[in-house]
Amino acid sequence: MNVARMIQSAEDVVVVDVPGMLINGELVAGATTVPVVDPATEEVIAHAPVADPEQLEQAVRSARLAFESWKDTSHEDRVAVIRRIADAIEARREEIARIITLEVGKPIAAARADVDLALQWAREVSEVELKPEVVQDDEQAYVEVRRKPIGVVAAIIPWNFPFFQTMYKLIPALLTGNTVVIKPAPTSPLNAMLLGDILSNIVPAGVVNVVGDAGDIGPLLSSHPDIGKVSFTGSTAAGRKVMASGAPTLKRIVLELGGNDAAIVMDDADIKSAAQGIFTWAFMNSGQVCINIKRIYVPDAMYDEFCGEFARLAEAAVVGHGLDEATEYGPIQNKRQFETVRDCLEIARQDGTVIAGGQPLAGKGYFVPPTVVRDIDESSRLVREETFGPIRSIMRYSSIDEAVEKVNDTQYGLGNSVWGKDLARATDVANRLESGTTWVNTHFALAPNIPFGGRKQSGMGVEFGMEGIHEFTDCHVIHVARV
Repeated sequence: MNVARMIQSAEDVVVVDVPGMLINGELVAGATTVPVVDPATEEVIAHAPVADPEQLEQAVRSARLAFESWKDTSHEDRVAVIRRIADAIEARREEIARIITLEVGKPIAAARADVDLALQWAREVSEVELKPEVVQDDEQAYVEVRRKPIGVVAAIIPWNFPFFQTMYKLIPALLTGNTVVIKPAPTSPLNAMLLGDILSNIVPAGVVNVVGDAGDIGPLLSSHPDIGKVSFTGSTAAGRKVMASGAPTLKRIVLELGGNDAAIVMDDADIKSAAQGIFTWAFMNSGQVCINIKRIYVPDAMYDEFCGEFARLAEAAVVGHGLDEATEYGPIQNKRQFETVRDCLEIARQDGTVIAGGQPLAGKGYFVPPTVVRDIDESSRLVREETFGPIRSIMRYSSIDEAVEKVNDTQYGLGNSVWGKDLARATDVANRLESGTTWVNTHFALAPNIPFGGRKQSGMGVEFGMEGIHEFTDCHVIHVARV
């Protein structure tokens, strides 16, 4: 494992200027602030504004009032606003990427990719127009289905891909005529405040609001009677709370939750190619992705060779501060998650054989190198529960039926993948796996036009694709009887 240059001297400590929260078209100070820490240095880089309940009420009220005019804004005018947003983001691409790296920890190349994905989603989604669908037109009746905006949408954002996730919730909400209140995670709010600064000069007052949080604003949003929909991405445990708090008002709720995704290596797979592909999607963002590959199943006859190749890749990984262009893997995003990952490392040592990594890096920063565990039993917490960090387990199997049974034996069902040369056979196996998406010879291949969602306790509802856009609307049937 290689270590990139760290930013550690006093002269290297970065201080970030933070715009205010966006409420009713104005950038305003928070009632309080929360420190934002660079996870690679453990230094405070900013104090971000935090809303109190009164400011949250102002944000929701302004969004509700703005909805009355925004819902009647023409499709063409909404698209024009979205395109202006995309152009303004592109003009500040490097600034946004740098902020993402400093508060999330991910390498600068990955942060730039997050911004580019946000731009791709914005521009492709803006090309979609929801037209009435005629479902009957005969001598008895004319019936069409129309899509109407819901109202005020609360977008609750996690800390791992904050800018991209904000944008892929915001854009379809605006396109379909909703107004929005954005709540970023307490540990990664800076990119959202920067987005609010951009939006303040583009969207009408109240159409988009951004409120800061220290950990108590989320429940107020998800239970608020004037919020019509909650779009939430986060852990399964937090998703249950969102669902419960939205139940009294029967909110529309979309939950994109945790995953314990698996990869099956088929007995005809090329070991080096499969190991490289699986490694890429297992450790992306230092393993802090709901849809990372977390469990790897390999045939008995290939097990030792695959483990050796996978460990070799882990040992070659470059870990360091994200602003160093040489860095491939950054730190764990926050101290609390770092402590959770440290506990997982202890489980790895107790329940399996660690063949790469295994210890946090010495010095400042929440750094854990890519860690590989073999010879671990299915009953281990490291296998049964989602490991949200750079620790991956490799298990063996004797038959494909055994592998499928083990992959499906989980409460989660977000995404899985199958790796092999015989595409028809691999696809047959993919069809047997219980997940919202199953890929063959790739993983994490998302696109604006392809629906994405989870089964079991990995979520409810759909993001992306026409189905995801429909999630921001209510169905309205117009039925005209011909008498």
